[in-house]
Amino acid sequence: MRHWRARPGPGLGFDLAATLGVMLLVAAGCGNPGDVDGNLTNDWGAMAPATGFEPMADTCHLANFAATGPRATYEEVDCTVRHRTETVFVGTYTGTAADAEQPPSENSAGARAAYHTCDEKTTAYVGAPWRTGRLWIGVTHPSPAAWTGGSRWFRCDVVELDSIEDNGALVERQGSLRGALATDSGLRLGCYAIKLDDGGAIDTMPPAACTATHNAEFAGVWDAPADASYPKGDTAWEEFHDGCRTVVSGYTGVPDDKNLQYRTGVVSLPGNTDVWAQGDRGVRCYLWLDGAELTSTLKGKGTKALPVQYK
Repeated sequence: MRHWRARPGPGLGFDLAATLGVMLLVAAGCGNPGDVDGNLTNDWGAMAPATGFEPMADTCHLANFAATGPRATYEEVDCTVRHRTETVFVGTYTGTAADAEQPPSENSAGARAAYHTCDEKTTAYVGAPWRTGRLWIGVTHPSPAAWTGGSRWFRCDVVELDSIEDNGALVERQGSLRGALATDSGLRLGCYAIKLDDGGAIDTMPPAACTATHNAEFAGVWDAPADASYPKGDTAWEEFHDGCRTVVSGYTGVPDDKNLQYRTGVVSLPGNTDVWAQGDRGVRCYLWLDGAELTSTLKGKGTKALPVQYK
């Protein structure tokens, strides 16, 4: 609407009474056209209800992983651009978790259900069990303020690490992780050259080509029982080693019996305590022949490649 502003000047004047009289006469004779009912709002379409922010799947991000994802820090980039995290799936909290006043805490049933969903969705996304590669997953949920406003989404993010075994750092990668483990992309776990410290404990576990000199090899993943506690002490760790020996047995093709412990050692590697609290029970398992100088994989090689050694 245009707004006029009077500007006083020489010769400006008018008969106020006459002008008002004309206006009243015009107003009295005004009527609505035939197709106008005079109601300015009854034919307006209803506005859609307000909706909160929700992230998108199949997107990459510059930011590091965070358990809470406020709208202000959300930024999508093309996955061909160097990035840190990738969202593989966006789900919705339901039931008791959705009715809570705050987003689910790490050890809640809602958090465990979301992590389990992200576990399955990530495996499908990357083309093979994600724990067989240099990958880590996490669940992001809305900020407390967004939760109060009605947001109930959770986001499944996956990141690449430069090492799983040696407290690896996040990799800024280019290219999506979709289908990355379905091919030989360099992400798969393989062989290692374990080095010990002065006390005889594992110091570092750098990767090595299986055709180069090495003494350890990734064999697969053991799923610890749902009610298992995070291992502390020799007795608890021995249960995990027994589980991994079964995995090594199947990988190498040797009997899973009492002699297996004399054929090879094992390295058992669960996730950290934070993801354990969310229900992550996947334990990465490695065969380990201390002092050996292997130059090929032991997959399916059987008892000739892994003879019983009582010394």
